[in-house]
Amino acid sequence: MALNMNIEHMNNFHTFEIPTVIKHGIGAINHAGQEVKNLGVTKVLLVTDPGIYAAGVTKPVTDALEAADIEIEVFNKVEPNPPVRVVNEGSNVFIEEGCDGLVAVGGGSSMDTAKAIGVEAVHGESVLEYEAAEGKKPLSNRIPPLTTIPTTAGTGSEVTQWAVITDEDREFKFNTGGPLIAAHLTIIDPELHISMPPHVTAMTGVDALSHAIECYTMHFAQPVTDAVALLSIEYVASYIRRAYANPEDVEARYGMAQAAMLAGLSYGSESAGAAHAMAQTLGGIEPVAHGQCVAAMLGPVMEFNWKGNPAKFARIAKAMDVNTHGMTENEAAKAAVNEVYKLVEEMEIPTLEEQGVPADMIPRLAKEAMKDPQTIGNPRKLNEESYKWIYNRCYDLTPKTV
Repeated sequence: MALNMNIEHMNNFHTFEIPTVIKHGIGAINHAGQEVKNLGVTKVLLVTDPGIYAAGVTKPVTDALEAADIEIEVFNKVEPNPPVRVVNEGSNVFIEEGCDGLVAVGGGSSMDTAKAIGVEAVHGESVLEYEAAEGKKPLSNRIPPLTTIPTTAGTGSEVTQWAVITDEDREFKFNTGGPLIAAHLTIIDPELHISMPPHVTAMTGVDALSHAIECYTMHFAQPVTDAVALLSIEYVASYIRRAYANPEDVEARYGMAQAAMLAGLSYGSESAGAAHAMAQTLGGIEPVAHGQCVAAMLGPVMEFNWKGNPAKFARIAKAMDVNTHGMTENEAAKAAVNEVYKLVEEMEIPTLEEQGVPADMIPRLAKEAMKDPQTIGNPRKLNEESYKWIYNRCYDLTPKTV
């Protein structure tokens, strides 16, 4: 079997770091208090969103923290596509209340908000100054001890080295990150995922699949990220339908939690690709849910991309349990695309149009996507016309090619 190495990028100086300690298991949340205490924390800012807090999802966490005599200051103002102003408010609370640690409970928005609060707390200025862009400052200080406790299985933010924040003035989502922003600890307990309704299970699960597929096929992939990405794809294929059909299937929830975490680790190769470049730029303009948005884009992006690395796309088909016996490499690659289209349909993911994004935005969205740094990682070269083609496929304005 031939190695699927990208010769063009083999001379790059690759790095893979895992600054986050990963602890997991059914009932793992009962250990949260002692684990946070072991980080030297005495008072935490609990970062979450109002819905999760009102539903009582954070109670097992606060119970465990209180049992370990850790003081808690609650910041439950997280918004989807977290804006700079919410981060600013959270860091002010962190400083004014004398907190020395962070605990994020929720999905990617809560975890990214907590990371960005940490950036502001230790650097003394807005997270805007640390946008991962040319001319901006790199992070110079480790954020305060952060524990991430995901309640969804999708973003992988519990282990990534990035926070995605929205600058409302520019209508633009930007990244900030590196090893200094990563959580110190993540505690993954599938029992906290049982409250997820089917549509959230679907969109977050396909988001995890997108991370894995994009990071596996991107230009800067490396063997260690290939390994975790492939296993993530296999886990999603095995468990997403079960978790969608039966929210209380703890084994399926555990499998999806691991899939999301592994896909998050695959981000250790710097970037993703077109689906995330499109989703992030669109999310800065329109208030769409990230997971749902990227899930609707994944099939069309793969349809455009498969020619850039047919061998890897053929391997994705096998990971998704497609019987590729007797197929050529190109046939197997196209089968992977169609398997993702099939999954998205089965998960009843709404189209972009159904999500409230009109097709007449395509020219602007294509132009904005080119500004996202994840464009560089895409396995097939992109320009504005490429993005227009992909967006046209999202709206079925261009005929299917696989």
